[in-house]
Amino acid sequence: MKIEQINRFLDCKRFAIAGISRNNKKFGNIIYKELKKKAYNIVPVNPNMDTFEGEKCYRTIKELPSDIDALIVVTKPEKTNSIVKEAIDKGIKHIFLQNGAQNEEAIKYAEENNINIIYKKCILMFANPSGFHKFHTSIIKLFGLYPN
Repeated sequence: MKIEQINRFLDCKRFAIAGISRNNKKFGNIIYKELKKKAYNIVPVNPNMDTFEGEKCYRTIKELPSDIDALIVVTKPEKTNSIVKEAIDKGIKHIFLQNGAQNEEAIKYAEENNINIIYKKCILMFANPSGFHKFHTSIIKLFGLYPN
């Protein structure tokens, strides 16, 4: 994984997050709120919600507006494959599988379709990190594990 791939992802204008949760302790919820605080343009996706944090929540990737450039996936690995396939069918070219959401079949499919796929990483370590994530980023850099 190269930092250039992550930077291309972060340069996108509008993101969707698949795996939004009403539970404040779930990572989809945390990522959404953190990225919103940092002025990222984010739309939520969850098949069981009409709204999230006062915004329209899309039930499927297919329903997303056509101006979505990138997708962050925060789901169980068994759901990731179908979400990635829907995203590629929708024309989304940048996909970030939050650490824990990765699925080998989904990764392979994305790579075969020339998608900028990022996995086994935490979006909050790269999207203007603050607090714990800024500290964690420093540690990873110190040990030479940060993407180059």
